Amino acid sequence: MTLIFGGLALGAVYAFVAIGYNIVFISSKTFNFAQAQLIMIGSFVAYTGLVTLHLPAPIVALLALAVVFVVAAIEERVAIRPLKDPHAVLVTTLGASVLLDGAAQLIWGTQPLPVPFFGGDGVLTILGGRAYPVELALVVVAVLLVLLLTWASRRFVLGLALLGMSEDREAAMLRGVNVRRLVFGSFACAGALAGVLGLFVGPETYAVATLGTALALKGFVVLAIGGFGSIPGTLVGGLIVGLVEALASRYFGGEFATIAVFAVFITILMARPAGLFVRTRERAV
Repeated sequence: MTLIFGGLALGAVYAFVAIGYNIVFISSKTFNFAQAQLIMIGSFVAYTGLVTLHLPAPIVALLALAVVFVVAAIEERVAIRPLKDPHAVLVTTLGASVLLDGAAQLIWGTQPLPVPFFGGDGVLTILGGRAYPVELALVVVAVLLVLLLTWASRRFVLGLALLGMSEDREAAMLRGVNVRRLVFGSFACAGALAGVLGLFVGPETYAVATLGTALALKGFVVLAIGGFGSIPGTLVGGLIVGLVEALASRYFGGEFATIAVFAVFITILMARPAGLFVRTRERAV
């Protein structure tokens, strides 16, 4: 069970990245390569607030939310909005991720910084296995976040408008949806969410300038397994990737962990090319 708890916690971290990818993708059909870097910035802000400034956890959460909200908003205005070609958007978001990596190294250095978890660090014994409070918190937060986003997308007009944009952007505009404002709001909200999640991810991974690069690829794998546009798919995909990585690392060695993940990834895509939670639709031409 100790191995399972560790794998689920790692999968929850990957799911956080994929959720951010999906929020942006649903609103704009754009893949934001810098989403993992936004979580990285959130973890660094958490370290600064908790360790350097000794602020209470709720204040640090608000600080991280505000800082990463602004960073994501600037990214949307500078790297996304001026462009019309989606291929160019991919390049500029990739450039934004490199820029954030460099900025993090300049501000916080290259050494991993331990981020304390506000829920304590004592080892818990559950179902015969051992788990840290932050590992349980990661899984619980991931499940609650997916349930909340799924409920909100079906309950509120804003969520329905985003779903309408994901289906047909021009039809949504004709129905009075302010597409540009919703795209900006989606980027900024995905950034604010990444900032808060940095308080949970940092204690599990440390705050380090290479964190965004390490999470970006696995987040994409999770997104593809669950299906582009599916919020529940990000949770299932994340837990699958986390468990496969943990089990492969334990029984075959750390060098086989990534190979096992991509073997599962390719197998799932061969059976379900659109992902586990997205159906491929046929259209008459």
